[in-house]
Amino acid sequence: MNKKVWDLYAPIYEKAMRGDRRAYGLMYERIPQVIRGKDVLEIAAGPGLLAKHVAYAANKMIATDYSEGMIREAEKGGYPDNLTFETADAENLPYADNSFDAVIIANALHIMPNPQKALMEIDRVLKADGLLIAPNFVNHKKGVVSAAWSQILRIAGVRFEHQWSVDEYREFLEANGWKVTLIKEMPARITLAYAECVKSEHPE
Repeated sequence: MNKKVWDLYAPIYEKAMRGDRRAYGLMYERIPQVIRGKDVLEIAAGPGLLAKHVAYAANKMIATDYSEGMIREAEKGGYPDNLTFETADAENLPYADNSFDAVIIANALHIMPNPQKALMEIDRVLKADGLLIAPNFVNHKKGVVSAAWSQILRIAGVRFEHQWSVDEYREFLEANGWKVTLIKEMPARITLAYAECVKSEHPE
């Protein structure tokens, strides 16, 4: 991933995502229910759209991104007092083992060359009975709108390293040590698969 692309994209990211309000609205309703009272880490938070909508339900929440530009955008405007923004690399998180009750990573695994490394770091910082919330774009080439939007993103420099179907995404998570407790397909310009997981050795 090219950090410069995301630094440049940061000021317009929120506007670009407005077309997917419906899918994000569903997440804004669901996620507060499952993170209530928990210590939460978000990875690849971008300009903080999701974090600012759900942090109120958490005990505390740290939202991270490896793009300094995204974090600068995230820190603008108002947000809950229990929410902080930090720059961090998903593959080398600066947090101790077993630090969080829940980890959120939304729409990021498919653009990482080695998403397995990010999942290993999530496993490390997440408590044994913790929850991974991992919504992700799938079916990138299915349908005219999805294919067109995927092409626009590629032109802008956003490369999709992985193009999973919903079933393939579930299989990817399971192959990397996660038990998928919920997966739901959500309509968006590029279809979104909302997934909740626990560590395989600690079933729900």
